[in-house]
Amino acid sequence: MLVLMSFYTVKEGERGVLLRYGKIVKIAEPGLGFKIPLIETVKTLSIHNHAMLHNNIQAYSRDQQPATMSVSVNYHVPASEVEKLYIAYTTLENMTERLIARQIPTQLENVFGQYTAISAVQDRARLVQDMQNALRKAVEGPVIIDSVQIENIDFSDAYEKSIEDRMKAEVAIATRKQNLETEKIQAQIAITQAEAEAASQLAAAKAAAEAIRLKGAAEAEAIRLRGQALRDNPALVSLTTAERWDGKLPATMVPGGGVPFVSVK
Repeated sequence: MLVLMSFYTVKEGERGVLLRYGKIVKIAEPGLGFKIPLIETVKTLSIHNHAMLHNNIQAYSRDQQPATMSVSVNYHVPASEVEKLYIAYTTLENMTERLIARQIPTQLENVFGQYTAISAVQDRARLVQDMQNALRKAVEGPVIIDSVQIENIDFSDAYEKSIEDRMKAEVAIATRKQNLETEKIQAQIAITQAEAEAASQLAAAKAAAEAIRLKGAAEAEAIRLRGQALRDNPALVSLTTAERWDGKLPATMVPGGGVPFVSVK
């Protein structure tokens, strides 16, 4: 029996605290070890990663909105801190309860109180980061806080109903703004089309007016040239008349009138 009591084993992920009459002799590594029977004892402590969940933590936001939250914490004890852990707390459970669990509600109340209810939801990642930094700063001992997560944030039913109503109102406003922008764009398109149509009609009117002006100018020029020709050639009228005469004399003569193309003296 004494021989069997002389051996001990430490598993991977653990460290053994070798005690002689209650005094720490050494920290044993994983594997097989030897001790003095009835005089020395070994207490094992885990250095694995551990997690704890703290539920139903009550806190108030900066705008005095109550909330109920759950916080999970992942932590581990460094191998180099096992001796300090045993001296201060004896077991891992005692350390967790006295060092970590007591700080979680306090730090969450402090951090959550810096956020409004809306900002806590919209900027949750920063809220979690602030909570993690605060807990790491508050927990001073032989443990390392690996991560902190805020699992859920539950507000009162009345506040959640007000948030829902506010979101509906914001959606309605956004929809109305979008409709107004659409109407504005359509109105601008109509104005542009009307301006284009007016410009087209104005251009057509200008073109018609210019055509009329050019036609009138051409006719006036033709009349001017005809008048000048008549002034320069007095016999042109007689020539034109003769060219257009069909050779027939009038059947009716006006008393005292002359006979066309016949000069009788």
